[in-house]
Amino acid sequence: MKKNRGILIIVSTLICIVVLSACGSSTENSSTTLENQSQNNSSNQTTNEESSENAPDPESSNHDKKEIDNNDTNEKEDTSSENTINDEESSSNNTDENMKEKFVKKINETKIEAEKLEATDSSTYALKKVEDDRWEMWDKLLNEIYGALKEQLSAEEMEQLKEEQRNWIKNRDKRALEASHKFKGGTQEHLEYSAVSANITEERCYELVEDYMK
Repeated sequence: MKKNRGILIIVSTLICIVVLSACGSSTENSSTTLENQSQNNSSNQTTNEESSENAPDPESSNHDKKEIDNNDTNEKEDTSSENTINDEESSSNNTDENMKEKFVKKINETKIEAEKLEATDSSTYALKKVEDDRWEMWDKLLNEIYGALKEQLSAEEMEQLKEEQRNWIKNRDKRALEASHKFKGGTQEHLEYSAVSANITEERCYELVEDYMK
């Protein structure tokens, strides 16, 4: 009986030792796991903090981006403004050049048309009709050129041209009258007056285009 009790005590002791040993191992593993988790959390926190520090500030980034966009926009606006100015200058130059070319062409066409005029017969009346028509053609073109110059010249330049034109008209009439006096009282007096007036008006058309039209 005593022997059996001894065996039971030994067995119980062994069981307690095994149980205690298992509990100790479990506690140790649990402690190790907790320690590892703590280290991992600490590492993750450090990584997140570093990432947060290195990450660009959204507001700062947006501000910089807005400044860049604004600079790009301003540069584009400046370039557009420069291009507009250049286009306007180019357009103005082309308009002036085309206007001058246009009237040079008209002068040449008028000259050709004037040379085509022919008298229906050899009478003084028929010859006078031709010179009257020729003068009318050149006078019409002169007025057209003068009107175009009003749009092109400055107010000061136009005022000066008006004064010159008044003097030119006086000089034209004087020259035509002097030329017609060679046939004063004759049938060709008025014919000569119209012919000289047409020639002087033709010359003035060339002068206004070449000297005044830009």
